[in-house]
Amino acid sequence: MAGASDKARFFLEQSVPELKEYERKGIFTSDEIARIAQKRSEFEHKLNARECTPPDYARYTEFEINVDALRRKRVKRLIVKAPTHTGQRRVFFILDRATRKFPGDLGLWLQQIEYARQQKAYKRLSQILTKALRLHPSKPDLWIYAGHIAMEEHTDMMEARSYMQRGLRFCKGSKSLWLEYMKLELLYIAKITARQQILGIDQYPEPQNENRAVGDEDADVVGLQGLTAEDIHPSNVSMHNIDLASPQKLAKTPALSGAIPIAIFDAAMLQLENDDEVALKFFDTVQEIDPIPCLRSVLQHIVDHMLSFQPSNWRTLVCSVKVPCVGVAVTSPEFPKRFGISLKRLQEALLGRSCCIGLIESIREWLEILLENDSLDIALRQVVVSTFRQLKAVADSSHAA
Repeated sequence: MAGASDKARFFLEQSVPELKEYERKGIFTSDEIARIAQKRSEFEHKLNARECTPPDYARYTEFEINVDALRRKRVKRLIVKAPTHTGQRRVFFILDRATRKFPGDLGLWLQQIEYARQQKAYKRLSQILTKALRLHPSKPDLWIYAGHIAMEEHTDMMEARSYMQRGLRFCKGSKSLWLEYMKLELLYIAKITARQQILGIDQYPEPQNENRAVGDEDADVVGLQGLTAEDIHPSNVSMHNIDLASPQKLAKTPALSGAIPIAIFDAAMLQLENDDEVALKFFDTVQEIDPIPCLRSVLQHIVDHMLSFQPSNWRTLVCSVKVPCVGVAVTSPEFPKRFGISLKRLQEALLGRSCCIGLIESIREWLEILLENDSLDIALRQVVVSTFRQLKAVADSSHAA
């Protein structure tokens, strides 16, 4: 115990100059300084004892984060000069001690990663992720987290793909990792599509005046950091210099044509032995994304794959019924025709041997979502209500049998 007390005293003595400075500048009162020192002493003695646990480090970290947040508020209110990163450095020091003492605790690693992300300490974040992934390569959640950080914080799709692909080498059987990889690619396509629409490069007007200023002609919209007004509306470019086919060329690239999501789905089905439950989750994941150019082609590929391997499976039939209406607004003139195709497929499924409670419940949930849409035509609403009642009757008869 003497050794533990010496360690605790050593760490506490290091924070004395910092606390004295806070008191001198009026950031904390002497009573508050005493309480902070007492609380730190309690935590340090716990951490340096043999029976310390990961939650002890987590509570100590939370305490220091709260102290630092209060310090920042008072510095801002009092308008005094004070070191800005002392609290952050202390929290990182505690978390680093925690992961060195309990390297197998995934919760501590995630807490450290999330704190670095919140503080925008990206260099340290990269170092922490590297250490965590080396120690826990078989944890799918870490690879997913790393991929999303690369995409959301750095807008680096190449790095995000690298994390996902490396993760799949170690976790080939992880369903969640396959699904998140698909979702990441679809979100990337949605971002590029939205950016094209904002910049007006998805279609071009007919050239009218050679000297007319036009929008951005550069169809390479993957890296758009640092755009200026001149980049978007160049003043010295004529319509004759524009490659009018560039948007069409871009739409045919694997990134936008849906080739990458389709390849991910095929690889997942090969690895997961055509698991119908996972295939349905892929279908739901794709249709949840905002409308993208390749939406229908990706969904149709999923349905075709399911029909080729398990044509009578109820999950396959659910996807087959839903797919004609996906991506079509209920106000579109095309929707009634599409919905008619879905109803025809549904009736065929109900008459066949494949009808089961899973199919009925899934379609009823889908119809409920349609009924909640106030824009649905009155005649179509009556058809949906009638179909809903029919499904309820079939379900009741199945329960009775």
